[in-house]
This record gives sequence, structure tokens and C-alpha cells, in this order.
Amino acid sequence: MPCPGPRERARWPVVSGSRLSSVLPDLSPWRSSRDFRLLFFQGTVTFFGSFMAMIALPLQIKHLTDSPLAVGAMGAVELVPLVVCGLYGGALADAVDRRRLILLTEAGLGVLALVLLVNALLPHPLLWPLYVVAAGVSALTGLQRPALDSLMARIVPHDQLSAAAALNGLRYQFGAIAGPALAGVVVAYAGYAPAYCVTVAGFLVSVALCTRLSPAPPAGGADRPSLRSIAEGARYAWSRPVLLGTYAVDLAAMFFAFPNAILPFLADELDAVWALGLMYAAGAVGSLALGLTSGWVSRVRRHGLLVVCGAAAWGLAIAAAGWATGIWVVLLCLAVAGAGDMLSGLGRATIWNQTIPEELRGRLAGIEVLSYSVGPQLGQVRAGTMAGWTGTRPAFWSGGLACVASVALLAALLPKLISYDADTDEDARRRRAAREAGPAPLPQGAAS
Repeated sequence: MPCPGPRERARWPVVSGSRLSSVLPDLSPWRSSRDFRLLFFQGTVTFFGSFMAMIALPLQIKHLTDSPLAVGAMGAVELVPLVVCGLYGGALADAVDRRRLILLTEAGLGVLALVLLVNALLPHPLLWPLYVVAAGVSALTGLQRPALDSLMARIVPHDQLSAAAALNGLRYQFGAIAGPALAGVVVAYAGYAPAYCVTVAGFLVSVALCTRLSPAPPAGGADRPSLRSIAEGARYAWSRPVLLGTYAVDLAAMFFAFPNAILPFLADELDAVWALGLMYAAGAVGSLALGLTSGWVSRVRRHGLLVVCGAAAWGLAIAAAGWATGIWVVLLCLAVAGAGDMLSGLGRATIWNQTIPEELRGRLAGIEVLSYSVGPQLGQVRAGTMAGWTGTRPAFWSGGLACVASVALLAALLPKLISYDADTDEDARRRRAAREAGPAPLPQGAAS
């Protein structure tokens, strides 16, 4: 989500020489940063509650409309707020206290979850509030994520960034597994309101944890949020082929092979409605398995290769899920896809945190939000539209194959992504030197 130089032996949580130490997650960020621990717990609670709502919301739209186009349209509704607020949120994160921005947006997300709960409790729930809330969640997420993402490089030591990305991935996957699995059961047996109630409760806890974060004021001389400051960040990203490659690969993978909008229809075709929650959670299971064996990631230097190989594995596994005829094979394919996505995500997050200067972190994080969020939104529209035209299975396998082809093309067009090496890349070396030149900007949050 490693820097040049030798690894410290003290980083490993078990005895030196043990084979287990080479695969278990590296817990160094957990030990060294109080704010990282707070964000870890906050994210665990938020992701669990949010995934409950993320599964219940499209299921409720399907229940009210029985249309794959209506479910896929949710991605279209979310797209514009995400683009606009993601870019503005990046500029905002460089200009204001990031802790305050995170706290206010988290509270806003809790209010939107409450709206879903109230609508679900109506005798005849309405359809339009579901789209309004989806757009609002997209807008607030766009404002919040740059602040969250840009905070990581400030509160975690430079040589622990890969380990932090792996631990963040575990946190995310816990919610992605437990949330959908429980949501499927809760919705099936108790309805939508209890699922939304869990989401509201999660945000109450999350807001309380966010109040304990250390202040994160902007760097000295930070520009006010403006189109000019956003353009400055975009110019920097455009001038760095490695960054461009990470954005482009993730966009292509999610646009062509993000299947969540049509999973309910695949479950119907397989006569396995009972397994829908498992289908939503299967990708997270694969990601979790990779995360739990991620100790080796701290020793990887060629993070661009992780990005490309992981995205290609994701596409191949999604294509295989479209061809599979049994529910257990489909679940296995989705789990493999999740592991590939996790591998690609670890490479992307490490490259971003290793190479981007602190004064541009917020704006570049805004672009990052677009790269890993706009793709799934467009992917939902593509999957829902194509499933409506050609059927569910062709929407799966054709998207997976298109993902593999596009990733291969991008790797050929952007060779610097493949050749990226944390030991020799100039941006990574400058970023490490800047971090080591003086004390961390927020010393009170960097140690327990």
C-alpha cells in the first residue's frame, strides 16, 4: 500500500533464522507508530460496517428493480462525485489539518448510513434515496481518502512502508470478508435495516477513534486548494512514468474485470443464491491469505513487477470464474483474483509512498483515489450493461481477458514501471533522504 538499505533484524517478530519469520506479516509499523495503531483499529471497524452496507445496497436495488442495469447504474451515479471530490480532496489534504478532514468526513458518512437505515424501516422503502446516498458516500470518500492515504507516509518510517501497506491490506480484507459474509446472512434472514444498523454503529466507533489521532497540519507554505494546485499535482504525476503505470494498470484491471455488480445474477444462474455472501467475500479471502504470508514483501525491491503480475492474475482468475460451472470453482477463482489484486495493491502503495514528496502527497493521493475507485465504478457500469446485452457469463470472461490484454499493453508502453527498483530509483532515494534529513513532522504520533 522498503527503501534502499539493509533490513533491521529487530523488525522480525520471531527468532532470526525461522522460516516462519519470512512469511508472517511484519509488525514494525504497529510497534513504532501510535497513530498507525489508531488508524488500524478505526479502519477495521469502518470497513466491516461499510462492507455490510456495500452488499446490502445493491441487493436492495436488485430487490426493488430486478434489473442488472439498475444495479450497474449505481456506479454511474457515484462516478462524478468521486472524480470531482477526489481531486479537490487531494488539494484539500495538502492545505488543511488532515486529522480534522478525516474526522468530519467520517461523521458525514455515518449520517448517510443513518439515512439508509431510516429508508429501510419505511413500510415501502424508496429507490431514489439509495442512489442519493451512493452519490453522497462517493463524494465524502473522495474528500477523505487522500487525507488518509497521504497520512501514512508521515506517521510510518520510510523503511516500514511496505509492511504498513500489507497490514492495511489485512485490515481491509477483514472487513471485506466478515462484512459481506454477515451481510448476506443478515439480509436473507432479518432484512436490510439490521445490516444498515451495524454500519451506523461502526461509524460511531470510528469517529470516536479519529478524535484521538494526532493533529496533522499541512506542510509550511502549503497552497490553498485551487485548480492551479490540482494541476500542479497532475503535472507531477504525468512526468513520472512509474506513477502513470500504477494508475493506468489499476484503472484497466478494474474497468474490464470488476464483477461485483453482476455477482447476484451469477449466483442465480448457478442456483446458489445461498452463496452470494461467500462470492462477495471470496476475493477478500484470497487477499487475506496473501496478506497473512506477506513477510517477504518487505524484501522485494521490484514493486512494479508486483503491480503488473498481480493485475494480470486478477484478470485471468475473473475470466476463469466466467467459464466455471460449479459454485465452489467460482469461489476458488474469485479467491485467486483477490490474491492477485492484493499483490498489485501492495506494489502500488509502496511505490506511491516511496516516491512522492510530502508537499504533493495529498494531491497525488487524490489521483490515487481516482485510479483505484473510478475503475470499479466504471467497471460496475460496464459489467451491468454488458450482462444486460450478452448475459452474465460473457460479461465475466470477456472482461477478464480484456484486462490481461490491456495490462500487457501498458507494461510494454511503460517499461519504467517494470524496471522500477527501490534501491536505484531516483525519486525513491530522494524521498528517503528527505525523510531521514530531520525529525518526523509529527513526533507525538510516531511513537507510543
